[in-house]
Amino acid sequence: MGQSESDEKPEPGDLIEISRVVYLHFAVYVGDGYVVHVTTAGGAASSSLKCSSSKKAIVRKQKLKEVVGNSTWKINNILDKMYEPRPADDIVEEALGQVGNVMEYSVTSENCEHFATKMRYGIPLSIQVSGPIFCVAVVKTEKG
Repeated sequence: MGQSESDEKPEPGDLIEISRVVYLHFAVYVGDGYVVHVTTAGGAASSSLKCSSSKKAIVRKQKLKEVVGNSTWKINNILDKMYEPRPADDIVEEALGQVGNVMEYSVTSENCEHFATKMRYGIPLSIQVSGPIFCVAVVKTEKG
């Protein structure tokens, strides 16, 4: 499909899910067409974290359409049914306050989804990471 535009109109504090070829990239919408997200420290403007050996990442504020590129995106406030979202003003203020920070990066414990969910809910969680691990654990248990 490859569209950078969506019919959805994000509100400040919404989580934006960007569908890449083999993973999902998450960002926090902060208003006026901008998102705050985690990228590789040396990455290009529209790049997002991939399963790389990089242990460092940087928090950036960019136009949503630049981050999306040729991918597709949607609003995905994935944990709203489980956790109360923080007030939008708090989400935006904290996300913007993180811009420029260099942080540790780990696919399993400190990725873009962890960052985005921490901004929205105050808890760093990644469904991409915990989902498959949970499924493997269930299959193992059932086999005994």
